[in-house]
Amino acid sequence: MGIVFTKLFSFVFGNKEARILVLGLDNAGKTTILYRLQMGEVVSTIPTIGFNVETVQYNNIKFQVWDLGGQTSIRPYWRCYFPNTQAVIYVVDSSDTDRIGVAKEEFHSILEEEELKGAVVLIFANKQDLPGALDDAAVTEALELHKIKSRQWAIFKTCAVNGEGLFEGLDWLSNTLKSGSG
Repeated sequence: MGIVFTKLFSFVFGNKEARILVLGLDNAGKTTILYRLQMGEVVSTIPTIGFNVETVQYNNIKFQVWDLGGQTSIRPYWRCYFPNTQAVIYVVDSSDTDRIGVAKEEFHSILEEEELKGAVVLIFANKQDLPGALDDAAVTEALELHKIKSRQWAIFKTCAVNGEGLFEGLDWLSNTLKSGSG
């Protein structure tokens, strides 16, 4: 699967460098998604303190995915990583209905950042395999995605554990970036 990921982005970006931030609250599944995409398998993870970055090089293409920790104490430091970002993948734990309001506040705070005004946004409504998980329509409503008028965005139901929805989201993201909409 890592090879599929590499080939997909080498096709999409040609000789271009792309920087993508993976953001969301702690325990949303950001690191699991990153390594699922990178290695094609689920890797046992611990809470990210700081960040994980994976660089994929293929035929002179450099693609960087930055996975930033989502704990309350770390979120203020996200802005240090905003410059030169082409896309944000915002991961929501669809089963964590108690914190969906916090997820919304953090998400809209990100959207207001000047350094991210040109970034496209992909939302992963993750953990669809868990009981009580909100579907993509409910997450769309909870995050008030209808208020986003000034940028390209999309939401996909995902399950990082089995890979469901991840590549569909990446297809959308790659097509959007390739068309120059971001």
